[in-house]
Amino acid sequence: MKRREDSERIVITGIGLAAPNGSNLEEYRRALLSKRSGVVPYEIRYFGKTFAGVCHCDVLKYQSRRDARRGTRAGGLSIYCVGEAIADSGVDWERFPKDCVGVYIGVTEHGNVETENEIYEIKQYDYDCSYWSHHHNPRTVANNPAGEVTLRFGITGPHYCLGAACAAGNAGLIQGVQQLRLGEVDLALAGGVSESIRTFGIFAAFNAQNALARHEDAAKASRPFDKARNGIVVAEGGCVCTLERLSDAKKRGAKIYGEIVGYGMNSDASDFVLPNAERQAQCMRKALRSAELSPEEIDIVNTHATATVAGDALEIEALRSVFGDSKKTYVNNTKSFIGHAMGAAGVLELAGNLPSFDDGVVHPTINVDELDPECEIDNLVLNEPKEVGNVRTILNNSFGMVGINAVTIVAKYEE
Repeated sequence: MKRREDSERIVITGIGLAAPNGSNLEEYRRALLSKRSGVVPYEIRYFGKTFAGVCHCDVLKYQSRRDARRGTRAGGLSIYCVGEAIADSGVDWERFPKDCVGVYIGVTEHGNVETENEIYEIKQYDYDCSYWSHHHNPRTVANNPAGEVTLRFGITGPHYCLGAACAAGNAGLIQGVQQLRLGEVDLALAGGVSESIRTFGIFAAFNAQNALARHEDAAKASRPFDKARNGIVVAEGGCVCTLERLSDAKKRGAKIYGEIVGYGMNSDASDFVLPNAERQAQCMRKALRSAELSPEEIDIVNTHATATVAGDALEIEALRSVFGDSKKTYVNNTKSFIGHAMGAAGVLELAGNLPSFDDGVVHPTINVDELDPECEIDNLVLNEPKEVGNVRTILNNSFGMVGINAVTIVAKYEE
């Protein structure tokens, strides 16, 4: 593993999250180990009945009801996650210079929810645009979720959102690492967020692609790798990590969840929707080179697999090409519990695996009644948690539409 000076080593010192089956890391991890799904029956206007991963966090914990009405669902989730991440980190927030804090939030899309809602509202006025909300522009600008965070917490350092489709959560983390190493900030609040279930358009579009999950039981609808899988369960969620240089974290005696030791990003340049296994494999190898690790030194691979027929098989093909000779690399999937949280997916799924550094357990992929032969790979953890002993490294995959790929590698912190 690449050894750097403490001032270049970037560690995770706080985690704030909102998942469909947990509103903090402890609750979330407990759900993953007890096989508790967060997918429920869901109905949305125009589209009708479906399934979704719905969050139950208190978005008013860190903002007023008035600000929540003026703002956005994505902004509300971001504020909740950032508030939790700051509190969890133990940083002296009142004394910390706010111009040295950066906010980097990955998003799949933003503004669809607000635009749909506002069109729905003016319908009652026969689409008279004089009734259009004056909040529309600040609600829908691309930097909104990160910007709402800075307004709430008085952060005067840089903020922006990273539009990286379903690779956005990992992209947010990567941006935070880079900005810390460049010396642009001293504390990075980095991750991803998604309010996707609030827009009927995303359900209608996946349904038109024949890529929306169907099942008689909501909890079993998200079933990556299963032979009978039939599509995506859309989920909302968010996860933000407090990132610091190791030298700073050690000075204040911070607890450390893990060290981000490597990452990679690339593009498929081949199709709007269909993934490219060769490019995915290249992205994983790029991350391994960044960390100076061999495939055999990775203990857990958390897959992106969304439960589409082609997507799951292509990712396993990529994994076989990279990890085919590794006998100690375990493979799992988190979307089987929560659905696909889009821009939040990568970092939210990574967070659910970080406790493995402490408990030595790999959470399973659930809902696999019959494994698709095209998704077979050694050490795929199915349906039950697996105790594996010492876990030192986790590789997290995130791949998005229009061919964007992002991979992060986190290691157990060791002096």
